[in-house]
Amino acid sequence: MNVVNFIKENPIVAVIREATPGNILPIVNALYKGGVKVVEITAETPKVMTMIEKVTDEFCDQVLVGAGTVLDPETARAAIMAGSTFIVSPSLNPETIKMTKRYGVTSIPGALTPTEILTAYEHGADMIKVFPANAFGPGYVKNIHGPFPHIPLMVTGGINQGNVLEYMGSGALAVGVGSNLVDPKLLKSDEDYHALTSKARAYTEVVSKNNILIKK
Repeated sequence: MNVVNFIKENPIVAVIREATPGNILPIVNALYKGGVKVVEITAETPKVMTMIEKVTDEFCDQVLVGAGTVLDPETARAAIMAGSTFIVSPSLNPETIKMTKRYGVTSIPGALTPTEILTAYEHGADMIKVFPANAFGPGYVKNIHGPFPHIPLMVTGGINQGNVLEYMGSGALAVGVGSNLVDPKLLKSDEDYHALTSKARAYTEVVSKNNILIKK
């Protein structure tokens, strides 16, 4: 599977923070029902490797599972051994990129300035996470995309239904959506999970309808 192409075709990346082994499968299932097929489970969460394993085993090729907030190569390796198909970092650590590529896994380090973005790409990153995107907005992403059209960009930070298309129209290949999409602490009943599915569907339908208009 080409991970970058899969993300391009399914550009809403759900960033899941503070989930538990008990609720991670219902969360991912609710997202999947809403059309979200890429999830990033953040590495600072307790028992994160167990959760990555559970989601990987349960959903196989239906959902792309990655680890987020990976700060060092050791954590990257552990996440890869647990089943992560991509590794996301909030910052640029060349050794983390090197470890990720050693195992043939997709590397998505965080960067903000043109120098950081180009440096990350030159070190082997497959995609760059522009973070925090909301510090400068869609116009900044457009300016970055101009001189670097060959570098796949994913934007994270302050992404919501109201600005997702503007970011993607500015050159972002994908968007990482955190608490604006899923907040595990608020999921306490079946109705909450149904609402999560509806919210996920709202994001995916916005992108889908836009793609149809572009093709026309």
